[in-house]
Amino acid sequence: MSTPGPPGTTGTPRREGEDDGTTTAPADLPATAPTAPSGTATPAAAPAPGGPTGVQGLLRSSTVMAAGTAVSRVLGLARSVVLVTAVAAVGTGADAFDVANRIPNIIYLLIAGGVLNAVLVPQIVRASRDPDGGQAFVDRLVTLVVVGLAAVTGLSLLAAPLLVRLYAGASGGDELLRLATAFALWVLPQIFFYGLYTVLGQVLNARGSFGPYMWAPVVNNVVSIAGLAVFIGLHGSADPEAGLASMTSGQVALLGGTATAGVVAQALVLLVPLRRLGFRWRPRLGVRGVGLRSAGTVALWTFAGILVSQAGYVVTTQVAVYGSQGAGSPLPEDAAAPPGPAVLGLAYLLYVLPHSLVAVSVVTALFTRLSGRISSGDEDGARADMSLGLRLLGVVSVLSAAGLVVLGGPVGVLLFGAGGGEDVGRTTAAMALGLPFYSALYLVQRGFYAREDGRRPFVGVAVAAATSAVLTVVVALTLPADLVVVGLGLSQSVGNVAGLVTALVLLRRRTGPFDGPRVLRLHVRVLLAAVVAGLAGWGASEGVQALLGGITGRTSALAVVLVAGAVVVVAYVLMLRATRVRELDDVLAQVRRRG
Repeated sequence: MSTPGPPGTTGTPRREGEDDGTTTAPADLPATAPTAPSGTATPAAAPAPGGPTGVQGLLRSSTVMAAGTAVSRVLGLARSVVLVTAVAAVGTGADAFDVANRIPNIIYLLIAGGVLNAVLVPQIVRASRDPDGGQAFVDRLVTLVVVGLAAVTGLSLLAAPLLVRLYAGASGGDELLRLATAFALWVLPQIFFYGLYTVLGQVLNARGSFGPYMWAPVVNNVVSIAGLAVFIGLHGSADPEAGLASMTSGQVALLGGTATAGVVAQALVLLVPLRRLGFRWRPRLGVRGVGLRSAGTVALWTFAGILVSQAGYVVTTQVAVYGSQGAGSPLPEDAAAPPGPAVLGLAYLLYVLPHSLVAVSVVTALFTRLSGRISSGDEDGARADMSLGLRLLGVVSVLSAAGLVVLGGPVGVLLFGAGGGEDVGRTTAAMALGLPFYSALYLVQRGFYAREDGRRPFVGVAVAAATSAVLTVVVALTLPADLVVVGLGLSQSVGNVAGLVTALVLLRRRTGPFDGPRVLRLHVRVLLAAVVAGLAGWGASEGVQALLGGITGRTSALAVVLVAGAVVVVAYVLMLRATRVRELDDVLAQVRRRG
């Protein structure tokens, strides 16, 4: 599960069945991908000088990426169901496998995840203007990353027992720690292949080929599901109550090897589109004279942002635990436990889904175009792209926020059942108020990274995290236990607002005006449309609930979501038509084309 925090700082690699948040994700190539270079006229590693051209080109690339993300999420959910079946078949080994399989993600996140995603595209696009088309730069960059990842992976394997004890603690006993260590030896190589996936994907993105990076996790999930199916076929009759000692070395190898094989496939499948584009990697050692110093500076600031974000997450988690234990007041013996970290985590998964599907896809395509414009000195074009991105994100993210605010409760019950699902829904609605700001901040950060500026986006992340942390403490001191996680959702929303305002001010100082009045006018219109659509959706929800006698389970929740959701979308589109929001036509044209 991804951790809540300001966008652009988590950088979590795509795991089977899990949300990546921002990260940043990741088949056929999009229609706007550049053709492979021919002959010797263009060096093989030369990336395209920019991303997709025109609004429709941008939306086409974004649609390809969003489709890959959606398919991966569906398969990831299926993979999670199969995994539960497989692990349950061998008893309490589930905890050991979960601890081990999270370690490579955490290490990769802290060492390289967000850093690589932030710095590679601008550097590769800029190097494309070198006399050799960037061949030497890309060769040295990939070599440096591969060697570094190999070193980190090797050290992690040597330190596997220490890492397991660090993340699992001693509460599980020596037997669980031994089993988790055995799993870790199989899954820690994922660190190397997650990094390889990221660097190869960013080379593709820099060349304007966006689809493969987002579709590769589908291969991961398919491999994982197939391996887990084999495991169930071989060991499905095991006693669910069996102890840890019942898990054999063969079962450990099959489970751990399957998880790693999926990540290996996710990385290596990117070699196919790279070869089609004419990319040939020649290992070259040495970094002097290739301009990696600026990339290192951006990387350090990005890493600092990751640490700040994780520190904020620790504060949020501790307050959520505090709330789940009664927020300082003893709970009656017969009282249900207040919602805590689990509810907060599930709400975050729902909240970040529209961001992952839409914002990450649009910004990934736009990031390459921004980098190309800036490397060629076209600041006017870069400012126009920033305006376009903010307006397109506004149209979609405000609708998503309105839908989650109105339908958070029914969606929570639909997915997680009554009781806990209602808590998830309320918390999701609180988080959704900040969703448009979260997505916009993600774009603005890329505006800085395209200019090789890591310091200013760090300031935005720090302001967002600090604001959320302060409000989190206020929540802990003032709200009753059953409202603590809702208050945490609101704290995150306010933090996103503060972070975006800070980042926009800093970006304007750096680049000059970027069509602010036009962007503001559009957001006023979409906000008005969202209020009207939200009220209409709320009325429809109340009407359906009155007919059904309330939301009594998943069936009634589904009816409310379908009817009220349709009302929200239709009312929103009609309001945008009435207020002449031209960006709606671009979005609808792409929807009709894909339909």
